[in-house]
Amino acid sequence: MKAFFYFFTPMKTRIRYFFIICFVIILGLLSRKIDFIPLFVGDILYAVMIYFIVRFLLIESPSKNIAILSISICYTIEFLQLYQAEWIFEIRNTTFGHLVLGQGFLWSDLLAYTLGILISYFFEKIVLAYITNL
Repeated sequence: MKAFFYFFTPMKTRIRYFFIICFVIILGLLSRKIDFIPLFVGDILYAVMIYFIVRFLLIESPSKNIAILSISICYTIEFLQLYQAEWIFEIRNTTFGHLVLGQGFLWSDLLAYTLGILISYFFEKIVLAYITNL
């Protein structure tokens, strides 16, 4: 019987992460539409979204590995903004391309991404661990 419930546990956890991802996407989009919210909040939420997407895909991996991979993805995307080829400009001019790839490199974005990954890591370790143990 225990094996039966173990089979559903990862799916239940993935569903939880899916809803977290959706919620963070909504918050991130709203953060760009509401004028009094500083721009760095959207960058923090972008990193949070990346963390939970990676967590969703690699459900069994340790949180530390998820954090390292997530920060690597965020930094890579930010440094790709230094690349100035015509074809990538065309992608960045689409709504999806703009949301995923951004427009211009900023050192401050790296700080925001780091903060977002740290927030996600500790949220998962503290809040989600507490909820799971209820």
